[in-house]
Amino acid sequence: MRTFIALDVPSAFEDELAGVSRQLASVVEGRFLNRSTYHVTLAFLGDVDEAEARLAMDALDAACDGMEAPALSPTGLGTFGRPHDATLWLGLATQPALMDLAERVRTELRERDIAFDAKAFRPHITLARRARIPRGQLPELLFPAPAVAPSVTLYKSILDQTGATYKPLYRIEF
Repeated sequence: MRTFIALDVPSAFEDELAGVSRQLASVVEGRFLNRSTYHVTLAFLGDVDEAEARLAMDALDAACDGMEAPALSPTGLGTFGRPHDATLWLGLATQPALMDLAERVRTELRERDIAFDAKAFRPHITLARRARIPRGQLPELLFPAPAVAPSVTLYKSILDQTGATYKPLYRIEF
């Protein structure tokens, strides 16, 4: 099964971010994601079997032990890729609790020999894929107010023609 570990966003933050996404969709072409998919990926594991999924749950328990809930503080928009075929995202401040949690999750996965995408952690929430970013100024946007992540979850990602659906496999509340 295809899996990842992510911070969940609180519902008020999700509501505000969905409003930003609607504003952007009026001027940016692309496939905007459903608000139910908003999350902050801490580690993308890819395909794992049942035994590895159980080890990932153990890693999550160890990583979150004694951790405070990290803050989600928007810093602005960013993209991965080319302007005519980009992934559009909302960046988040690299606050100590957030960065520490990401590092702890990755350390615990390594200690259990669970492979993951080891790219540097860059905290963000994906808003759109295959976006065509127009030249010039985007509209004035009111980003979500800073909030605290309510939980961290091991998700199973199910892909089909319409995109991805995420099924929680294991969750830890802060």
